[in-house]
Amino acid sequence: MTSPRPLGLPDEAFAQKRPDKGLITKSEARAISLYSLGLTPRSVVWDVGAGSGSVALEAALIAHKGRVYAVERDVESVRHLRCNLRRLGPDNVAIVQGDAPAALDDLPAPDCVFVGGGGRKLGDILSCAANRLRPGGRIVANLAAMERALQAYERLQGLGFAAELTMASASRAKPLPDGALRFAALNPVFIVAAKRSERAI
Repeated sequence: MTSPRPLGLPDEAFAQKRPDKGLITKSEARAISLYSLGLTPRSVVWDVGAGSGSVALEAALIAHKGRVYAVERDVESVRHLRCNLRRLGPDNVAIVQGDAPAALDDLPAPDCVFVGGGGRKLGDILSCAANRLRPGGRIVANLAAMERALQAYERLQGLGFAAELTMASASRAKPLPDGALRFAALNPVFIVAAKRSERAI
């Protein structure tokens, strides 16, 4: 591991896709998601829908003796991901450009899977992750729409996982012209965190 930087980068540290700047996992949701993944120093991690790499690059610091596979299909997002990886490290992140779930076929079995979005293929991605996950592994998905969060929750339960669904809602202070502060709400994020149930057959 070559990067000495601390864990916990601000959102503005990442090069992001324009004109949709801000479509990254915000630091508040990122902290909850990283904790929910149950990462260890030797974890093998899939970040599916990695975008600019905010989760992948932070997960790689925790799993510093493991490997993180950042899977992203969008060409512009991959360009930003490569830029962020060069600037911020660490060196145990592999970028996989392709469309999931097909892009996951040749990856080693994961200990932890993070899914950022997933669109219409969300169910297929979760099924693939569940089938490949190592014993004791965890899957965490971040969704912007409640309907997709419920879809993910129900799919993972049906696959024999104990799942939790959390809505993370945060507000950040913004200064007013007179020096007072107001709070601006961030869009809520639905976080589905799942671990295979010990009772599953």
